[in-house]
Amino acid sequence: MIRASQQPAVPPALPRMPAWAQPDGPVANDVDAAFYTGAALGTLDGLVRSEPEWAGSWRQRLALKCAVAAVRLAGRSEEEAALRDAWYLRPSGGDPGPAGSILGAWRYLASRPPAIDAEGLAQVSEWLGLRPDGAYGKLAETVEELAAGDRPAPLAAAAIASYVVARRPDAELLAWWLADLVLARKLRWPRPVPLLAAQLYSSAFRSGDGRGKRVRPGDPAFERAVCVALAVGAGDGLRLALDIARRADRLAAATPKLRAKGAGEAIRRLLDDDAVPSSLSTRNLSRFAARRLFERLQTFEAVRELSGRASFRLYGL
Repeated sequence: MIRASQQPAVPPALPRMPAWAQPDGPVANDVDAAFYTGAALGTLDGLVRSEPEWAGSWRQRLALKCAVAAVRLAGRSEEEAALRDAWYLRPSGGDPGPAGSILGAWRYLASRPPAIDAEGLAQVSEWLGLRPDGAYGKLAETVEELAAGDRPAPLAAAAIASYVVARRPDAELLAWWLADLVLARKLRWPRPVPLLAAQLYSSAFRSGDGRGKRVRPGDPAFERAVCVALAVGAGDGLRLALDIARRADRLAAATPKLRAKGAGEAIRRLLDDDAVPSSLSTRNLSRFAARRLFERLQTFEAVRELSGRASFRLYGL
């Protein structure tokens, strides 16, 4: 029997979000909002710093959820399935299209340390479909100032979003992208965790009783809305982590049963990414062998088929 080269390790326990750390309705004042976000981010922090083997998959799944809301903000209608297809089924190095490029921006955010310079901002802005801007250097400086300043992390995230929209009302997508980056810098996380954009159309960013107009960067209640959105987003993130951890645990148990040469490479891809095409081909794994490997893992309930198709399938934790 040829076994996978490495078995993924999964922490025996994950932090659980206390029920009292999640708002159960509209939050009417700033003190309550600050309480919720502090408690929720404090709980999430334990997971982020533990850096489990499947953290890459978790972050990329969160990036996808943020991209769905970002695509909607851009006036497009692609949902998760269409975004996955645009990204994973394109030719190697091919253009994923406007919606796929927005997903690419959030994938980039989730995969690297929380730092950005003028060149990086120009690239991200291009992915987000924004017209070129000559002030990326100043914006990068503002990011650094907020990251090094004394504002609490949620308020620093709100501040960069408001700054971007005040300067360029057409750049709200970039505002949300940078908000998660600044949050990660303030909390000293090794990589950003995409949270805020996914809440754009939730009640956290609705005025009044949670059913009014959308609260935008710079609006009077924006800081409070960001705090509530982070509390809810942290809770959603932890619930997603628990689901992924269970599947990663099954994947670890299934690994010794795998016969395919190069199975370890496929497993590493599953742990690092949101999805892996069934057509995966590596130096040690043919497309045919990869397809059989994923089907076998599916029987162990270690992976899910994400496309719902009989061909051009996508698999993930």
